[in-house]
Amino acid sequence: MATSQQNQSFGDVNEEQLPVADNKLHGWKHFAGLYAGEHVAATEFVIGATFVALGAATSDILLGLLIGNLLAMCSWWLLTTPIAVETRLSLYNYLNKIAGNSMTKLYNWANVVIFSVISAAMITVSSTAVRFLFDIPAQLNWYPNSFWFVLIVLAVGSIVVLVAMYGFSTVADFSKICAPWLFAIFIAGSFALFPELSNHVLGVTTVSSWQDFMTIGDASIWTGTNAEGEEGIGLFEVIGFAWAANSITHFGLIDMAIFRFAKRKSYGLFSGVGMFFGHYLAWISAGIMGAGAAVLLKTTISSLDPGDVAYHALGWTGFVIIIIAGWTTANANLYRAGLAAQSIFVNHSRERTTAIVGMVTVVIACFPFVFSQMLPLLTYAGLLVVPVGGIVFAEHVLFPKIGLTRYWVKYKNITRSVPAIASWALALVFGFGLNFLDVMSFYYLFIPTWFFTIVVYTLLAKKYGADEDYSQQIIAEQQHLLAIKEYQAKQAENQPEHIIDSTTLSKLLNAISFTSLLIIIGFASQVMFFSDSMTVYQINKSQFEIACFICTLSYFSSAYLSLRRHKAMNIQA
Repeated sequence: MATSQQNQSFGDVNEEQLPVADNKLHGWKHFAGLYAGEHVAATEFVIGATFVALGAATSDILLGLLIGNLLAMCSWWLLTTPIAVETRLSLYNYLNKIAGNSMTKLYNWANVVIFSVISAAMITVSSTAVRFLFDIPAQLNWYPNSFWFVLIVLAVGSIVVLVAMYGFSTVADFSKICAPWLFAIFIAGSFALFPELSNHVLGVTTVSSWQDFMTIGDASIWTGTNAEGEEGIGLFEVIGFAWAANSITHFGLIDMAIFRFAKRKSYGLFSGVGMFFGHYLAWISAGIMGAGAAVLLKTTISSLDPGDVAYHALGWTGFVIIIIAGWTTANANLYRAGLAAQSIFVNHSRERTTAIVGMVTVVIACFPFVFSQMLPLLTYAGLLVVPVGGIVFAEHVLFPKIGLTRYWVKYKNITRSVPAIASWALALVFGFGLNFLDVMSFYYLFIPTWFFTIVVYTLLAKKYGADEDYSQQIIAEQQHLLAIKEYQAKQAENQPEHIIDSTTLSKLLNAISFTSLLIIIGFASQVMFFSDSMTVYQINKSQFEIACFICTLSYFSSAYLSLRRHKAMNIQA
């Protein structure tokens, strides 16, 4: 009878609040695809071009992004994934156990702000492609200077809000098939404009050696001087930003929500797929495209927005990549913001909170500063939430090693954890204080702030009772987790097996989508390596733009049909 009542009680709990069941864990391919899709996106256009505008040098970009992205990958692997796999909980649920409702609500407010701003930036990016179609001038100030641009943002933003409210699952599925195409398009776009840069610097359209590439990079792309003609950022800053760009998700532990589904802790290494394809190759490709478009238009990269760059690199496909990449990224982040808001206003539906947050987000998107200041915005967002990651790391990893007890707040039935809230507040003062005093590059502020939080939280937790004896509560917690596993094992018996679609038609559709990408790369390679003169280059580029657009339509049509067939087959099962 007790077991039956317990199963009933678990059945009344939202599945998201329980540890992930063993039958719902994923293999490495899932995480490789997920990170490729998440980190090859519209932001790459903005960030890649920003490195050019900030005046990084070619050697610093090539080496700095390599080191910085390697550090980011290791952060997911060594910090985020172990805690996620050991607990099978999202950060929100873990935080609720160790810090109480008040801290969780504060954290959710921070996430509403962060994800709303990121979503707003992506709406603005998508709008730059639409404004290009209507010949509206580029929006380069922090405020909009065109009424028509505001209308475009409102129109694009309204679609994003509606989809985030009601159709996010479809967009999430669609986003998964975007990753291979986005990567191919970034590479193809850089190939398409590189001969233009080569002719501008060397007087020839073909590159015959690595030294030629470095010469072109130093002279016309990553010149070492910024838009004001002053010395630009160096190797240390490039490494720092590449590492800090996603500190919100690895040091800040937000991606516990993803890696709680990993079968092994080593799957954190597959974040590297997103880092090296997205944050390495895509940032470099975006820089080349931005510099190439600036040469083509005889202007500076700071005078261009993503719509300008994408169109001159890719033709009509440029509109597609800006709209789709911006749209899918904006939807994912607005959905996260809506979930965070719904966790605060529990009496309102997710749809309603998403709508309200979405309206504010669209207003923010009307101001172009949100995408033009992506580097500092992402860095400060990380600084805001990294202390929370430090608190969780201290509780989960450090406490058992020094004689303190995990989940002591839960065992004492505390709803407002003074140590957690005070540690977060003091860490923010510490981190932003370091920034105000300018004692170090702001890209690295998250590191001392993280360590500071760990020390402060550990000392305060010990003072407030983390070192007391909770033997009985620990035994009860272990029994509770065991009961959850038994309940989930029972539930798994009734779950249908996942079916892999191996029908001939689906295989044909997959072959068409793969071939479409190969054709795009093939035509781009022709532009890059077989344009002996500017006349031949212009012919080859024109052919590439036509082929790229046709193959893009072919890719999405076939890939989406294959996805729908696969989902329909599993729904029927």
